[in-house]
Amino acid sequence: MSHTLQATPPGYWRDTEGRLVAEALIKPIDKAREALVHELIDKARVLSRQIEQFKAAAFADIAAFVELSAEQYGAKIGGNKGNVTLVSYDGRYRIQRSIQDSLVFDERLQAAKQLIDQCVQTWGANGDPKIMTLVNDAFQVGKEGRINTGRVLGLRRLDIRDDDWQRAMQAISDSVRVASSKPYIRFYERVGDTDQFRPISLDVATL
Repeated sequence: MSHTLQATPPGYWRDTEGRLVAEALIKPIDKAREALVHELIDKARVLSRQIEQFKAAAFADIAAFVELSAEQYGAKIGGNKGNVTLVSYDGRYRIQRSIQDSLVFDERLQAAKQLIDQCVQTWGANGDPKIMTLVNDAFQVGKEGRINTGRVLGLRRLDIRDDDWQRAMQAISDSVRVASSKPYIRFYERVGDTDQFRPISLDVATL
């Protein structure tokens, strides 16, 4: 299938292969389909731009409000940082702004892995099989060639009194850094008189 943009002579259409087809040879149903597709795509593009503009304005308004609220206490904070939940006075509506960090490990993770391997070798057959499984799973490389950060960081929750293990956990903590941060904004409304909230979806696929 060719997607190269080329000038189409008057009286002709291009098919999916890029070939010229005389308009007189195109069936009415194909022409009707073409008109419908372009009409809906044009509307979708307008709606997409409106949502994009609304999202940017919503983030800016929330950041400004966070700054305004902080000023009540003489504090200066970054309005675009951190997670924030705003609730309407009657508790019916809720807006959540969250920042999701993408974490990666630097070269110090290799030192942590070596120390952990030393621990596993020292424990040998006497080691707890559950811990062995957690260690092995933590350093498995996924389909994208990356180590699951959640599993590696989860090792720090294990209560193991071993000097090498503790040094490994410190190396893991030191090796973590934020690669990128992505902000999200979500809108909710209370379901009747319950304590449950349902999302106000802005995703066409879920409506």
